[in-house]
Amino acid sequence: MEFYSTNDQFLIYLGAILALVIGVIIIKKVASCLIKTVVGLIVLAILAYVFYTSMM
Repeated sequence: MEFYSTNDQFLIYLGAILALVIGVIIIKKVASCLIKTVVGLIVLAILAYVFYTSMM
């Protein structure tokens, strides 16, 4: 089991939030509604995985 320092956790969350914001901007400019939904669910699943693994 690995323990992350506060700085490591901050960088993980900062990267996840940045990826989410950039993803939303790109999706809004290019994709249709169905693709937005699918990509949004994928991004949420990835963020949930990152959150879960950073807490374990």
